[in-house]
Amino acid sequence: MSQVSYETLSVTVPKEFVYHVELSRPDKINAMNNTMWMEIKKCFETLNTDENCRAIVLSAAGKIFTCGLDFQQVMQVGPQLAQMSDIARKAKILYQFVTNYQNSVSSLELCRKPVLAAVHSACIGGGFNLITAADMRYCTKDAFFQLKEVDIGMAADVGALQRLPKVVGSDSLVRELAYTARKMPASEALSSGLVSKVFDDKDGMIEGVVGIAAEIASKSPVAVQGTKFNLVYSRDHTVQEGLDHIAMWNQTMMQSEDFTTATVAQATKQKNVVFEKL
Repeated sequence: MSQVSYETLSVTVPKEFVYHVELSRPDKINAMNNTMWMEIKKCFETLNTDENCRAIVLSAAGKIFTCGLDFQQVMQVGPQLAQMSDIARKAKILYQFVTNYQNSVSSLELCRKPVLAAVHSACIGGGFNLITAADMRYCTKDAFFQLKEVDIGMAADVGALQRLPKVVGSDSLVRELAYTARKMPASEALSSGLVSKVFDDKDGMIEGVVGIAAEIASKSPVAVQGTKFNLVYSRDHTVQEGLDHIAMWNQTMMQSEDFTTATVAQATKQKNVVFEKL
């Protein structure tokens, strides 16, 4: 297990090769302060290169998944901006502020290990943006999702507007959620494709999602991580570009011992195949 410690996250290993990352500011209903944003990036960058990690479950401690951005943290930027009169210099600070948080969310997508988000109760604003960068999403029946940014006079700027249309496949629905800031209940999240499954309660969800992660972790890490890399690439490129990319990828990766091991196991109906760490 990685020895990195965090102030706003909890990291455990419930199954071999499966890491469980929890947002852990339950007394602040997991409000996403600057420390949490930076620690999310650090955590997923660390797990990206950890050979003992093959799949990651992302959930949250406490009553809700997250209330979104910590406004007390945001207000601290005000005095710094107030000391400046020039718009270009103010813009520089705000640009850095936004892109730092964008990079935090993108760390889930850039991490080669599949990320499975498990959401209970409220998933608001920054949290909604965050889970759009996960590979799969699951929730409890009491969960709801809300892009809250228009209610505070801004456009969502850390990933939801870019990723959500591709996740749910409905530009119309995304615009409705973004323009109105209404709550999307679990049933609608399921029917729209935002989540893969709705669980009765949090304990059952965590058990179920960890089980899915463990199944993924039992597969060849070369195959799984290569699959994620090519899925993300193909999403943002033409079909032919995606085909060319996977051809270039597999001309090397099919020479891996994982390919031989898995092929022989399938042919001989061998179970519990063990793959080397990657």
